[in-house]
Amino acid sequence: MDQKLRYPVVLVHGIMAHDRKGLIDFWGRIPDILRDNGVDLYFGNTDAWGTYESNAAILKTTVETVLTETGAEKVNIIAHSKGGIDSRFMIWRYDFGNTVASLTTISTPHHGAELADYILDKDIVHTDFVKKIWEVLGEMWGDSNPEMYRVGNQLTTEHMKEFNKIVIPDEDVYYQSYYTTMRDASDDLWLSETYKYIYSVSGDNDGIVSARSATWSDHITLIPGGISHHEIIDVKKTKISGIEIPDIYLELAVHLYELGF
Repeated sequence: MDQKLRYPVVLVHGIMAHDRKGLIDFWGRIPDILRDNGVDLYFGNTDAWGTYESNAAILKTTVETVLTETGAEKVNIIAHSKGGIDSRFMIWRYDFGNTVASLTTISTPHHGAELADYILDKDIVHTDFVKKIWEVLGEMWGDSNPEMYRVGNQLTTEHMKEFNKIVIPDEDVYYQSYYTTMRDASDDLWLSETYKYIYSVSGDNDGIVSARSATWSDHITLIPGGISHHEIIDVKKTKISGIEIPDIYLELAVHLYELGF
C-alpha cells in the first residue's frame, strides 16, 4: 500500500479456528502480506468454541490493549464467519462505537446457519452424553471457555433472528459484509456434501454459510471465484481459481484507507 491506514486492524476468526501457533495457520499468508504492506495488524485472540458473549469480552480486552499499545483512537475489525457475530455483539454490548471505526465481516452467518438448524434438529444432540463429548472436545481445543452446545444453538436461524432484533448496528461504525459462494460441489471436495445440503434449502453458499445469511448491512460485496468458506482465509496458502487470497485482503485494506479508516 502506498499509504498507511489511519487505524490498526484486528483479525477475528470464527469457530474451530484460533490465533495460537499450531499445525494450521488459520489466516494463512494474510497477516504477513498485510504487515509487509504497512498495516498494523493484531489478532482477536477469541476462543474457537466460545459463545458470542464470552468472545465479546475477550475481544473487548484485545481492542483496549491494541489502543493502549498503539495510541490509536479506534480500530478496524475484519472478522471471518462467527467472528463477525462476536464482533457485532461486542460493539453493541460495550457501546464500542467510539472505539471501532469499521467492521468488515467475511462469510458471517448473520441470519443463522442452516447447518446448525440441521444438527440441532437431531434428538441425540441434546442428550447429556453428546453434550459431555462436546465439552471435552472444546477443552481439548485449548479454549479458555468452550461451550460448543451453546454455540451451536446460538448459530441457528431462529436464534439469529432474535439476535438481529436486539443487537442493532451502531451508527458510528461503518459496517460492510463480504461473502463467497462455491460454483458447484466440485469447487471444494471437503465441503461438497454440506454445499449440496445448504443449496437444497437456501441456494448459493460457500459450503458452510449461505449467501442469504452472509448478506447484511448496507454495504455488501460478493467475492467471485468459487471460493469456499475456509479457502477465503487462505488456509490452503495457494491460488484459488487463479486468485491469491491475500490480495483480497490488501484490496480491502486499500478500501478502508479510501474511506478514511
